[in-house]
Formats: sequence, structure tokens, C-alpha cells
Amino acid sequence: MEATLGHGKICYIMMASEDVEKSAAFYQKVFGWNVRRRGDGSLAFDDGVGEVSGTWMKGLNPYDGSAMVVYIMVDDMEKALALITENGGKVIEGVGAHLPEITAKFQDPSGNVFGVFQERTPQDDKADRL
Repeated sequence: MEATLGHGKICYIMMASEDVEKSAAFYQKVFGWNVRRRGDGSLAFDDGVGEVSGTWMKGLNPYDGSAMVVYIMVDDMEKALALITENGGKVIEGVGAHLPEITAKFQDPSGNVFGVFQERTPQDDKADRL
């Protein structure tokens, strides 16, 4: 799959990690990111749909989410939160803080804070009206 290119598209993320191998394993297991080794030996990733790429960098302060929160889309929030905790992450804000949106926040093993977002379905909307 070839990524969409265009002016203004967010395309690359550099994440703090003092244990790059551990971070790569976390994002690969939890979100299905494609982890690849570059020619210089460093690890890089492509997100689950091949639209955003990036790398993990030593020596950066973890992203604490205090000024802006980046959300990662998931198919199943309950499963994603379980995978986060099973793989060394920590849920720091459970579902419900931004109702009716289905969101949560987590901290990865390196201390970076991100959100997860699940698209609402017609069944979710119907349940809200009951």
C-alpha cells in the first residue's frame, strides 16, 4: 500500500525511547505497526495503514501529552487497552472522558502519552438514544 502524499499531511513521528527494541515491540504488538531496520541499523516504523512513518530516538524527553494529544485509531477499544497493559503500557485515562467519543489515554513503556480512538458505530449511536 502506498501512502497518500500531500501538502499539510502529518507524515513522520520521532518518539522518545531509551529502549528502542522494547518500544518497537510494544507498538508492533499493540497496534500492528510495521517495524523495519534501516540501512544504518536504526529501527523505524510505518503505522497500521502505511500512512505515517517514524522512529524512536534516545536522548529525547518522553512526550507527556500536556500540550497536545495524538490519538491512534483502534478497531476495538477494549482489546487495545488490554494489549497496552499486557505489553508494558499503562492506561492513564479510561473510556468516558470525552463522551460520546470513544477515547482513552495511555502511557507507553518509555513514558510517552498518546490517546486511542475507536470510531463510533450505528449501534453505539442507537444505544445512546435508549
